[in-house]
Amino acid sequence: MNNVTHDILKTLAYFDHFNYPLTIEDLCLFACKNYDPSEIERAADELKSRKIIFKLKQFYSLQNNPGLADKRLKGNQRAIQELVIAEKAARLLSGFPFVVTVAVSGSLSKYYADENTDIDFFIITKTDRLWIARTLMHLFKKLTFITGKQHWFCMNYYVDEKGLEIPEKNIFTAMEIVTLLPMQGFGNFRTFNEANQWTKNYFPAHHPKFKEEWQVKKGFVCKCFEKIFNSTLGDAVDQWLMAVTDKRWKKKVQRGKVNAHDIPIGMMVGRHFSKPDPANLQARVIEQYEMRVKDLLRVEQTSVNIKCL
Repeated sequence: MNNVTHDILKTLAYFDHFNYPLTIEDLCLFACKNYDPSEIERAADELKSRKIIFKLKQFYSLQNNPGLADKRLKGNQRAIQELVIAEKAARLLSGFPFVVTVAVSGSLSKYYADENTDIDFFIITKTDRLWIARTLMHLFKKLTFITGKQHWFCMNYYVDEKGLEIPEKNIFTAMEIVTLLPMQGFGNFRTFNEANQWTKNYFPAHHPKFKEEWQVKKGFVCKCFEKIFNSTLGDAVDQWLMAVTDKRWKKKVQRGKVNAHDIPIGMMVGRHFSKPDPANLQARVIEQYEMRVKDLLRVEQTSVNIKCL
C-alpha cells in the first residue's frame, strides 16, 4: 500500500467516527503529509473503484450512505449562521477580567452545526488568573439560563499564558487545536499556535488563519477589577477558587454524572489549565479510531492481494 492511500483511509477513519464525509480539499488538509490534490483524488478514486470507500456527491466516506452528504451540507449551512452568534458571544466573553483570547472549538470550529450543537469556546487568560476569570464567566453563564441562551456560552477549555503548550500530544488534541477558530485576541492565539508546533506532526498542511490583530477591549469596570486583583490578593483568590472548583467536580465524578450526550463528566484542574478529563471522550475516540484504521488496512491489503492474482 502506498502512503497516500494509507493517509486517505486514516483521515476518513477519524472523521467516520463523527459520520462526517470529506472533500478532496479536506483530505489534503488533514493528511499527515503534504500532497497535491490531484494525487489525493487519483488515489481516492482508485479506492472507490474497489469499493473500499464511497463517493457521496462531492464527498468521500467509508459508508455508502448518501444521507451523510445531505447531512453535512445542511450542517455546513447552519454553521454559517451559528458562527455569527459565536462572534458576538466571543466579543462579550473577551470583555471579562483577565481574558486575552477567545476561540471557537468543537464541531462548530469544523464548520458543522445541527439543532443540538452548542457553541463551545477555548479561552486563554492572563497567567495565574485563570480561576478568577473562569469563575466570573461561569457565574455569567448561570444567568443565561434565564433567557435560554446557555448553549451560546459553553466555555469548556481554559489555559493561561503560562500553560499554552498542550501536554496530550495525540491526533484528537491535534485536531482540536488546528481547527480552533480565533474570534478575539489574535496575538495571544498566534503565541498559542507557536507553543503547539507539535501538531504539524499530525497535520502539516493545516495552517491557522489569523485576522487583523488588535487588542481585546476592556471596559472601565473590568480594568478596575483587574487592577485590584493583579496583586497578592489575586494570587490567593485564584488558588482558592481552583481548590473549591476541584472539590466540587470531584463530587460530581463520584456521583457518576453524565452530560447531555451520556458521556461521563470529568474535569482536570491545575494552576494553568481547566479542561475536560481526556479519559472520557478523547480516549474513546482514539481507541475506536485506531481499531478502525487496523481493520481498514487489513481490508485494503486483502483487496490488493486479490487484485494481483
